[in-house]
Amino acid sequence: METYISILRGINVSGQKMIKMPELLKMYEALKFNNVKTYIQSGNVIFQTEKITCQDLEKNISKKIATDFHFEIPVLVKEKTELIVILKNNPFVNKRKEDVTKLHVTFLSQEPDQANLEKIKNGQYNGDEFILFGKTIYLFCPNGYGRTKLTNNFFENKLKMVATTRNWNTINQVVEIAENISNE
Repeated sequence: METYISILRGINVSGQKMIKMPELLKMYEALKFNNVKTYIQSGNVIFQTEKITCQDLEKNISKKIATDFHFEIPVLVKEKTELIVILKNNPFVNKRKEDVTKLHVTFLSQEPDQANLEKIKNGQYNGDEFILFGKTIYLFCPNGYGRTKLTNNFFENKLKMVATTRNWNTINQVVEIAENISNE
């Protein structure tokens, strides 16, 4: 059994696209996933299943959400090992020792096109910074994520792909849950 984490984009935000976590958990179990756990209301689901590509899991989960809840949302799926690498390689933690309450991770649906990345990499963002690592963007927002220009919409518009962001604490908690599930 492999352990995966799905990250849903845009549920339970401002009363839109509402999914209660018990209902989401049941939906994942209906997909025959095992050891399903949710973390907070923003659509972080940790589960196990036989080895399958993340892209196939994304399609299956998206289709089931559309069928069960009657709306479409982007779904990104990561293997547990990928999230552990992301956790261990944050340059804002490892090299600069920044305040972890100001750190976030934006997950991208694919690696960005270099031309699109070049258009934003030297921009001025009121002290906010980002560092790309594959399909992951590490964010440092000293004034808080609520004030940054480096939002999901910004990256989606500029990089032409799906993006969804989680704070550093959420990444740590999700990895801990995934490791506990794997050790059961």
